[in-house]
Parts: sequence; C-alpha cells; structure tokens
Amino acid sequence: LGIPAPIAARLRVGQTLSADDVQRLAHEARLATAHEQALHFLEPRPRSTAEVRQHLAKKKNPAEVIEQVIARLTDAGLLDDAAFAKYWVENREQFQPRAARALRRELQRKGLAHADMAEAVGRVDEEASAYRAAQDRARRWRHLERREFLNKLLAFLVRRGFDYGVAKSAAQRAWNELHAPDSEAETPHGYMKESTDGPIS
Repeated sequence: LGIPAPIAARLRVGQTLSADDVQRLAHEARLATAHEQALHFLEPRPRSTAEVRQHLAKKKNPAEVIEQVIARLTDAGLLDDAAFAKYWVENREQFQPRAARALRRELQRKGLAHADMAEAVGRVDEEASAYRAAQDRARRWRHLERREFLNKLLAFLVRRGFDYGVAKSAAQRAWNELHAPDSEAETPHGYMKESTDGPIS
C-alpha cells in the first residue's frame, strides 16, 4: 500500500481489508506525508498559513488533506498568522529596517489578513526605522562629499519605502553624526541589540 510505518504497524499479517479500509489507510498516509512536508517547511523559520497552504499544494496534496494539516498545525500552535506578522516585522526592524508601507506589501504577499498586518506594522516608528536603515550605508559612504552622500542615502531610503521627508531627515542626521567632532559612529538611542539570527527572506 505504500503507507508510512506508524500506520502500517497497526496492520497484522493475514488481516483482510475492505475497500473502505484501503481508502481510509490511503487517506491517513497522504495526511501523514503532508504533515511531515509542512513540518520540514516550518523548520527554517515561521511561516504564514498561506505559505504553508501554497507549499503543500505544490506537493500535489489534495485540498482536503491540506486543510486538515493546516487545522492540525494551527491547533498545535505551529501556525499563527498574528505571531508570524509580529516576527516578520521585528526581524526586518533588526536587520533590514524599512517603511511601514513596504512591510505591509511584504506581509500581503505572505497572505496575511489586514488585522494581523495592522497590529504588527502599527508598532513601527518610521523615523527610528529610517535612521537604523541608514547606518550601514552611511558608514560605507562617509568618504563622499556631502551632496553625493545625502543623495545616495536619500535614494536608498526611499527605495526602502520611506517618505521623502522621513528619508531626508534620517540622511541628514546620519551625515551630522558621522562628521561631528570626535564622532565615532555612536550607537543611536534605542538601537536594537545584536542578534546571532540573520535576516529573513
């Protein structure tokens, strides 16, 4: 029958299976396989419900099986879109800060509901995020003349989704702090502590 060992262990030599029994075992086998596929998909990082559903669909699992796996994972606390949205925003804030609207676009692509996105993105401080986003590029471009420095950093921040005014303020602040007397690229107030984790993708 090609069923997983835990299910096959319930059978015995000489047992007679009806057509319904075979159909039930086949369904259990598909369910067990899909569940394992989902668990492997969740190993590297948390995922949204939509991501897991799409992944299982690509593996050619029937819709009924997919929904049963989704329900099982949700009941076990392994799928939680509100928690996923919070995780995504916090990771971006720490490693690749960007504007709230850019975060919303990313979460939309992950299939998040509006309420889950609003809760997570609503905590973002745009000015603080823009300043953190500017740090690495500012240090990389500190040798540039002021106009070129500001133009490049402003363009970079706008690409991250920040409004022009917020981006301009962050770029100017980065310039001022890099070129202040005795400046040593001081740590900005409220900067998040370093982590051994990396950015998500």
